[in-house]
Amino acid sequence: MTAITSIKDAATLNSQLAALDLAGRLSLVAGLGGRAVFTTSLGIEDQVITAEIGNHRLPIEVATLQTGRLFPETLALIDETESQYDIHIIRYEPEQADIDAYAEKYGLNGFYESVEARHACCGARKLKPLARALSGATIWITGLRRGQSANRSDTPFAEFDPERNLIKINPLADWDIDVIRAYVADNSVPVNPLHARGYPSIGCEPCTRAIKPGEPERAGRWWWENDEKRECGLHVHEEVAGAAQ
Repeated sequence: MTAITSIKDAATLNSQLAALDLAGRLSLVAGLGGRAVFTTSLGIEDQVITAEIGNHRLPIEVATLQTGRLFPETLALIDETESQYDIHIIRYEPEQADIDAYAEKYGLNGFYESVEARHACCGARKLKPLARALSGATIWITGLRRGQSANRSDTPFAEFDPERNLIKINPLADWDIDVIRAYVADNSVPVNPLHARGYPSIGCEPCTRAIKPGEPERAGRWWWENDEKRECGLHVHEEVAGAAQ
């Protein structure tokens, strides 16, 4: 396939990916050409993708946003994953100047006080490092799934991201959590021990709690906010992210 440069191209790729299994999807994406980057948060679904990349030695970069406020368990899992799959996970950290500017304006934990402050923190610790991770990339692979939240219920397998001028691939879009867990068990995939303690979705430590029975998977993220569709901005188009602030 030629380079993806339009929504029409992405729609064609979306249909092709829908007919394949996970290995086939990632192999197809790896063969598109250009620089492909998978950004992992080390969550259980991301670990499945990393396992496929590592086991099949696919030419896909694996990167993570080391925000400076991750759980110790998450940091330990980065090293364990690298060792098991003999891969290098590239760490992208926030600039200290951005963290200092945020703390001066809002306070280090100001994200609890307003949605504006929370988005600003995610901007400094996630969005800016993500921009560096994806600089020059033509393909961005994520672990987004439709079952994660209402805001992700229509996640496609492929979409053109006009803001970043690349194709965004969500190879697990149609996988539910039971399929994810079965893959992990069958393939001895290392996962964050916090999952077993009630944390299905894990982000920065101050902004993540365990969920209660019956709550959606991402209910523990920024739990003090009322909006059920809350996001950090990584996977929300600019105009939507701006409206959320």
